[in-house]
Order: sequence, then structure tokens, then C-alpha cells
Amino acid sequence: MISAVLALLGALIYGAADFCGGLAAKRLRSIAVTAIAALSGLAALVIAQPLLGGAWRSADLAWGALAGVFGVLAVVLLYACLAIGPMSILSPLTAVVSAIAPMLWGLLVDGETLSPVAYAGLGVALVAVVLVGFIPGEKVVRPSTRGLVMAVGAGAAIGGFLIVVDQTSAGSGLVPLVMSRATSAVLTLAIVAAMAVVAVRRGLPAASVLTPSAPVIGVTPSGHADLEHASTSATTVSPPTSSLARAWWLAIVCGVVDAAANALMLVALREGDLSIVSALTALYPAGTILLAALVLRERVAGVQWLGLALALVAGGMLALG
Repeated sequence: MISAVLALLGALIYGAADFCGGLAAKRLRSIAVTAIAALSGLAALVIAQPLLGGAWRSADLAWGALAGVFGVLAVVLLYACLAIGPMSILSPLTAVVSAIAPMLWGLLVDGETLSPVAYAGLGVALVAVVLVGFIPGEKVVRPSTRGLVMAVGAGAAIGGFLIVVDQTSAGSGLVPLVMSRATSAVLTLAIVAAMAVVAVRRGLPAASVLTPSAPVIGVTPSGHADLEHASTSATTVSPPTSSLARAWWLAIVCGVVDAAANALMLVALREGDLSIVSALTALYPAGTILLAALVLRERVAGVQWLGLALALVAGGMLALG
């Protein structure tokens, strides 16, 4: 029961991190938001790790590094999803795949066994993932094969992150997450540095790579994304300094909150089954939707309210099962 509760709580906190990342990405380029969030999350985990303890084993460090690679890969593929569209189809598809991949791994590879109620709860959770991740109001068009492949790849990468983290030993504490976040920080900073070099060679200031000049998307180091609040319009005017400072702080908060969600997810995995945790973690858009309604006064569509209700039902079924 505790595992399901922690996973659902972690999903809501993931959504909060995505909300902050989405707002930051309105003023900063998404890869810059990801790099900043990776660094702030790393700092939070480094501070928390000695307090919670954990052994620094080479195997756990390797799993953590691989998880970081999966996280960055997921972010890259999510960029492609946004660029190709339509988000109303690719967003829930990504979320569903991110749940199904580790779910199947847990059931088929790890040999997890669930009660009939829990199996039914997994089905309800998948339906909830689709409804919560649905983006109303967007014109429905047939997605391209490339878009579908990118969406499936992004979902598989997010699922891969969960699978890899689940391989770490219980005695490692937060060490795998520290290594994962360090890997994400190194990779994203390398991408930003490469972009800055290219900008300078083109006669542009290096700092120009920080502000968006193409469709933007809020992302977190774990590979999640605020697809619903992404902007599809290019930004060509430099934002005011105060707005940039606010965006930096939002990106920093995004990383810290995301690190907290990662820690909850890790504890949930060690207390319960990968299949259950993955299904509930995929409900992360719920946190974003609720914050958008409370903070930005955005309207929540009826289909999303239904998804939120089903998410609670699924959480209860999986906790009891």
C-alpha cells in the first residue's frame, strides 16, 4: 500500500516540477532549463544523500549513469514530438508507453505477481493516463510515422529510466540518483556548450543559446515534459531581465522538486512492484493540470477531470491490491 501512495504522490510532484519547467521554458531555451534543473537537482541530492546514507558501489553508480542517459534521451525525443505533433495524440501516447514498458518488464522479466484487483487497477491507470494526458482544443490530425516513432521512443526512454533505477540495490540510498543527475547535468551542459560554440561562429553572442528561438517545451531531467503548456510559436524578442531572472529561479525550483519526486519514486520502487509504480508515475500530468488550474486559472477539460478521478480510483485499487 505504501508503495502505491508514494508513487502517486511522486507523480503529482513530478507534475509540479513540469509546471515550473514549462513556465521557465517560456523565457529560456528548453535545453537550458534542463541543464539548470539538472544542476539544482544534483545539488539537492548531494546535500540529502549523506543524511539518508547509502553505499557507493560501482554497480549502482553504473546503473545511475545509465538512468541519466535514458533521461537525456527522453528529453531529446520529446523535443522531436513537439516539433512534429500533433501533441493531442503524441502526448498521451508517450505517457502510456512510459507506463507499459516498465509494467511489462516487471510482470514478464521480474516475475511480479499481482492480485486480480491490482491487475484491474493497472487497466484503470492506463485509461487515466490517456485521459489526463489528452490535450483538448487542438485540431485532430493524423500523426506521421516519424512522430509516432519519436513518441514511442520517448515513452520507452522514460520507462527505461524506471527499469534501470529499479535495478539498484536497496543499500545504495540516493547514490544512483546522484549519479543519474550528474550524468544528465554533464550531457545537457555539453549540449548547451556546443550550441554556444556554434552561435559564436555564426557571429551571435554565446548567451543567445539561452533564450528560445523555436518551439519551446518544459522538461525535467527525468525526461518528463509539460507538453500541454508548451508554446508552438517562436520567440524572437529578448525578454526583460526580470523575466529572465524569474525563469532561472523557476528552472532551479524545477530541478529541486523533480529530485524530490525521484526520491519518492525510488523509495516506492524499493517498497513495491515496478509494474504498479510505473503505472502510477505515468499519471504525472495530473500535477501539472491541477497547478495550472489553481495558479494560472486555466480551465480543466471534462475528459481530464474524468482522468483525474480514474487516477484516484486506480491508486486505491493498486494500494489495496
